[in-house]
Amino acid sequence: MTSHLQPMTVEALAQAVRDHARVLPIGNRTKPALTRVSSDVALIETTALTGIVEYEPAEYTFTALAGTRLSDVSSLLAAHGQVLPFDPTFRDAGATLGGTVAAGLSGSGRWRHGGVRDFVIGIRFVDGAGRVIRGGGKVVKNAAGFDFPKLFVGSMGRLGAIAELSLKVFPWPGPSVTVIAHMRDMAAALATLPRIARLPVVCDCIDLVPPANLLMRISGEESALATSVDRLRGALGGEAITLDVVRGAEEERIWEAAREFTWATDHLLVKVPTTLTRARVLETSLAMTRAVRRYAAAANVAWIAWPFDEDVAILDSVLTAANLSGVVLRGDEPRARLGVDAANEFGARVRRAIDPTGRFDV
Repeated sequence: MTSHLQPMTVEALAQAVRDHARVLPIGNRTKPALTRVSSDVALIETTALTGIVEYEPAEYTFTALAGTRLSDVSSLLAAHGQVLPFDPTFRDAGATLGGTVAAGLSGSGRWRHGGVRDFVIGIRFVDGAGRVIRGGGKVVKNAAGFDFPKLFVGSMGRLGAIAELSLKVFPWPGPSVTVIAHMRDMAAALATLPRIARLPVVCDCIDLVPPANLLMRISGEESALATSVDRLRGALGGEAITLDVVRGAEEERIWEAAREFTWATDHLLVKVPTTLTRARVLETSLAMTRAVRRYAAAANVAWIAWPFDEDVAILDSVLTAANLSGVVLRGDEPRARLGVDAANEFGARVRRAIDPTGRFDV
């Protein structure tokens, strides 16, 4: 039977690591497929390690314990007119700061502002020997030492146990509107993406949703929004079948669905880093299946919801044929990844240096 531990302090977290031969740190399990392990692995839940350690609004940085919920962080930042602009996923579902960094997940806002990797500036973690180690710092201008904060982004808990994180934040970007262009088909929508990216309009998000809808969110000064909308309208007027502009509650619902994946319930959820060229190949294959999908960050990320009653081997072969690797976030699939093997020698060397006995290699 799998041991389930919940340390209340960083010191207790380190002791829990030392006390067990094989461990996996977990957050609030909003991405349950990432925490599936064999019975000999002790699960170390970090949800009791909560709270803001330090927050300097004037410095646009904060430090918090790993189990702190994103919703609490967002509320604190909002009170000071600040945000994490990469639209952290599963925020309302209870995702934690440590779990988000370990999973390496960013929402649609990563298109303009960068992903979670671009915001992590400091970390405190427990290594494979049970030692508490600090890397990075609490200020944005910090380049000393080995870049541990970046290494832990996307580590899936297989590198060490995150105890504390420091992130930079941005000012609230201002009011927003979302332009929805209903294109002729997915091929036309994909072909339009490079041109949209080159327009003198700075979009926070550019998502593509089948059957052929381009969703573009713009924020900033109220007086400038109308001009930006007109530029998009002019650029797409000859190609879009219809074009809608939404804001307020309707706009919030659109991006909440993207952030919380309410469109992917009762499906196997897979994240696939991609490129525009490979997204075209991927969409050609997925269009012949029952997969529900959404392409975020101008098709640099594909979110795929695969029906539970459909053979997942089909999706595995589709990703392999497109030379893509997918991370399974939700569902009963026993494999953590689908498609091509994303492992690399650099990652293996880092793991050996931080966790030489393979305590986190589960």
